[in-house]
Amino acid sequence: MPGISIAFGLYSVSVALLLIQPDVGQTVLLTVAFGAAFWMAGVPLSWIMGLGSIAVVGLGSTYYLMPHVASRVNKFLYHGDADSKLDTHQVDRAAEAIAAGGLFGRGPGEGVMKRHVPDLHTDFIYSVAAEEYGLVFSLFLISLYAFVVIRGLSKAMKLSDGFQQVAAAGLFVLVGEQVFINVAVNLNLIPTKGMTLPLISYGGSSMLAICLTLGLALALTRRRPGAFMPG
Repeated sequence: MPGISIAFGLYSVSVALLLIQPDVGQTVLLTVAFGAAFWMAGVPLSWIMGLGSIAVVGLGSTYYLMPHVASRVNKFLYHGDADSKLDTHQVDRAAEAIAAGGLFGRGPGEGVMKRHVPDLHTDFIYSVAAEEYGLVFSLFLISLYAFVVIRGLSKAMKLSDGFQQVAAAGLFVLVGEQVFINVAVNLNLIPTKGMTLPLISYGGSSMLAICLTLGLALALTRRRPGAFMPG
């Protein structure tokens, strides 16, 4: 079976469909998970470096080829610049919501910034949680996600079957990436990207997708006789 050729073919088709939309964020999400799976499968480091270089060049080219990408990157780079006329209303209000929450928050349903920021029920749901429940809950939430991903990767690495090991690890990496992107956008650590927070953001398609992802990952890592290596 020409497994590598088939994998790259499926990846190329998926990326092409995403870029037609265009959806650069999901393309990055899929590319990182794809690269992580190949790395964990034992592909030579030279291949990983070569593919990573191509991915970086491709991502950089979107700044010049896609105006909406350039706009989001410029908003991130020049955020807070007094001379900048870029609209950063969304990230500014999200930052205010997080700051207003303090350690323990305003209380359930008591957040006020959600009335002023669009998409707070999806892309910026983390800032709502931070305002209403505070920093302590926000860190606890991140810790829960980290536990699920790290525990999943640990289980995946103990699987004796190579395909199951790589597939499960790739799925957990995918979930971890999505959490990282959503939280990082809310904290203004990366340019804005419409990425939901798994299992929390509003949206039926998002919930269905993340449930399928975790369901497949759990099916691959569930305890079975002979599935785990000794020790």
